[in-house]
Amino acid sequence: MNQELLADRTQTCKQLVAAAAAGLLDPQGRSLAAAVQWWELSGLAGQWPVAVLGQGPPLLMLHGFDSSFLEFRRLVPLLADNYQLFIPDLFGFGFCPRPEPAHSNPEAVLAHLSSLVDAIGLHRGESSPAPMGLMGASMGGSVAVELARLRPERIARLLLLAPAGLTGKPMPLPPLLDRLGVNFLGLPGVRKGLCSSAFADPDRDVGPAELEIASLHLSAPGWAPTLASFARSGGFAGCGSPLPQQPLAVLWGANDRILRAPQKRAALALLGDRVEELEACGHLPHIDQPARVAHTWLSSQACP
Repeated sequence: MNQELLADRTQTCKQLVAAAAAGLLDPQGRSLAAAVQWWELSGLAGQWPVAVLGQGPPLLMLHGFDSSFLEFRRLVPLLADNYQLFIPDLFGFGFCPRPEPAHSNPEAVLAHLSSLVDAIGLHRGESSPAPMGLMGASMGGSVAVELARLRPERIARLLLLAPAGLTGKPMPLPPLLDRLGVNFLGLPGVRKGLCSSAFADPDRDVGPAELEIASLHLSAPGWAPTLASFARSGGFAGCGSPLPQQPLAVLWGANDRILRAPQKRAALALLGDRVEELEACGHLPHIDQPARVAHTWLSSQACP
């Protein structure tokens, strides 16, 4: 990818985030967008978005499939007094500058995060970086598990929120079907349906502010071909075994309508008594029940 095109795409992404900070309907979303910094990362060209806010031990938070850092807007105010939060967009997702030609797969996602983990230590001025907490939602749960195995010396403990991809096998979409699938995901009616399905009570909780955030990142240059590239890779699947050695807890909504029942049963069999199921909660515990998620993290006796 030539540097001029990368710079143009990065500038467009910066403008999208700045516009979100100024004009999102959701005030918590505006505050979180205003906290985004653009970092240079070792081994990667360009600049990469990461929201940084709060004080205390470091906590890295990973969003789900076809989402963005804005997913954590309701949880951030409940943790920022006790932790320094680092909330990136995953490689190929959110408001990251997309590569050209389009390229995204689990290996690229993990390489980006491994470089980010090193950059967090530098940002904090730590000569000997301390292990950090790690939280992952939906697909971000599988990413968190993979990162904990890849960088065990830097990850102290994990909290997974309705994790997706811990069991099963990768199912790559063939050419043509991948683009058709992505085009389908971009339809306004489909976005609204997916957003509604993620909540326990969509009639109460899904309105213009939620729909705006669910679709804003689709304006990032290269969204469709990069998402299609990730679909061709098969994505994250079968990531749970063996589980990482660090302490691990899981919160799962009893009203999760995104993950199919067989997927949930397989994941529950793998995770055992690490799972706490939340009533009146859908696929997004950190949005449906942010106070409960914050309490789970803050009340843990593990460090950090």
